[in-house]
Amino acid sequence: MRIQDEQLKRFILDAGLITKADISAAEKVAKEEDRTLSEALIAHGHMTEDDVRRVESYVLGIPFVSLKNMKIEFETLSLIPEPVARNHNIIAYKRTDETLEVAMLDTADLPAIDFIKKKVELRIQPRLTDTESMRSALRQYQKTLKDEFGDLIMKDASELKILNEDGEEVNEHELKKMAEDLPVVRIVDTLLRHAIIQGASDIHIEPGENEVLVRYRIDGILNDAMKLPKIAADSIVARLKVLSGLKLDQKRLPQDGRFKMEMDGQKVAFRVSILPVFYGEKVVMRLLRENRSGFSLEGIGFHGTTLDRIHRATRATTGIILVTGPTGSGKSTTLYTILDIVNTPEVNISTIEDPIEYQMPRVNQSQVKPEIGFTFAAGLRSLMRQDPDIIMVGEIRDEETASLAINAALTGHLVLATLHTNSAVGTVARLIDMGAEAFLLVSTLRVAVGQRLVRKLADDRLSYTLTKAERDELGKKVDLDHVLKALKEESIVKADATWNDIPFYHPKERGETEDGYKGRMGIHEVLEMSPSIKEMVMLGKTGDEIEVQARKEGMLTMIEDGIFKAAQGLTSIEEVLRVVNE
Repeated sequence: MRIQDEQLKRFILDAGLITKADISAAEKVAKEEDRTLSEALIAHGHMTEDDVRRVESYVLGIPFVSLKNMKIEFETLSLIPEPVARNHNIIAYKRTDETLEVAMLDTADLPAIDFIKKKVELRIQPRLTDTESMRSALRQYQKTLKDEFGDLIMKDASELKILNEDGEEVNEHELKKMAEDLPVVRIVDTLLRHAIIQGASDIHIEPGENEVLVRYRIDGILNDAMKLPKIAADSIVARLKVLSGLKLDQKRLPQDGRFKMEMDGQKVAFRVSILPVFYGEKVVMRLLRENRSGFSLEGIGFHGTTLDRIHRATRATTGIILVTGPTGSGKSTTLYTILDIVNTPEVNISTIEDPIEYQMPRVNQSQVKPEIGFTFAAGLRSLMRQDPDIIMVGEIRDEETASLAINAALTGHLVLATLHTNSAVGTVARLIDMGAEAFLLVSTLRVAVGQRLVRKLADDRLSYTLTKAERDELGKKVDLDHVLKALKEESIVKADATWNDIPFYHPKERGETEDGYKGRMGIHEVLEMSPSIKEMVMLGKTGDEIEVQARKEGMLTMIEDGIFKAAQGLTSIEEVLRVVNE
């Protein structure tokens, strides 16, 4: 049930919350823009969303509840799965034998209520709450899960058996027995599930002298997650070796493996690397969420001219599209997104990768195995005999692979590949260093994309504008006029805007998230091989000279794209400078 415009108007006027003139103006806007009165009042700053919710609560007779500083029992909170709670802004906070009280931002969200009714078989009593209460309650999922998992793990760790108390080497049979022990199965399962819930990209399990440190990499930052007793080290490693199909009794050489698990309908592949260290074996696992789909170039941070350049390159049937950057800069995600765009029934796509990170339908994906001679170069040669239209090469690492990729592009194929360089402009010099001929390179290279990943600001960010001193300091690192011009061209800011009019944002620590950031996005620079750039490459011009010309032709450098996105409120200037200056 929603409050009617006439009811809202009558209550507001009776209560003296807003003047008649403001109400009349809002009614006019609502009619012109086909909005409700409440939407018009909120849009023009007369009331906040929470003000309207409190009025609705009073008029409709629905109790209003504040969840701020309320500790919700984990058993009650978890009656509604976290994804449902976040998507529908609904929290289960109080339960009796017959009823469940749920706090909502919109009590007219009937599908959410129906879902919960089917799940819990209790009488649902909806309550209205405010935005801050909802954020506070949603944070309890993360905190409560962490506390709950910690207790469970420490309890299981205390039950682990020590099979080598006498200090002798444990044989394979005993190690297998350790790996199948119920407490260690629960510990490993809980660590993996916790990492998935936290949105981690990597898990580190590091043995020390007296304890085992578990760390998660979340949004590119490594955080301590848990400390376990030293006794747990061998059992955990043995369990992960069993899951990954690795040799249990091999402790002196590195091993690599892979396994999968499914949680709440989400399939996750774990790429496992085990390395002998001083106090045992260190395990690092990369989490690859296999059923992630629907990525778009806009969704991962491309916009304006950079987006147009990529789309032009993908529409071509020949040439090379290169994505460059250090490890962990999102190159694979960009390549897979481009691959998804060009993946149509009319084309045959083959890839050679190390490793295969995401399985894609209708794409023939091959994994390199250097130990048996199946390298990128050998694989690329074989792919050419498979009648491909589009080829993806996981990484150009040497002169032979570079030469084969260029030849593939010359003979009528579209080639996608990654390369380890620091910038888009550096791609040209790197390929020439690898032995690529300049005249062949300019004939085949369509675009080179340089990128990094920056953390995105959470919603409860802190607004500010740059002072003149701050602008002058930032101006030493980036051409602010160039960024402002791009902001105006894409209509992000008004045509007459100055830096005095544009708000930037700081993260709000210990707000919606612990550090004020949530998720990551790319900052990019896209070098297109225009006629003038091709001529400069042929003449052997330096990277700096090429960059100057590319910027004249509209290219934003990575740091400029970062400031562009900071001006949109997507990230902070501090975060951009941290990433670009690393």
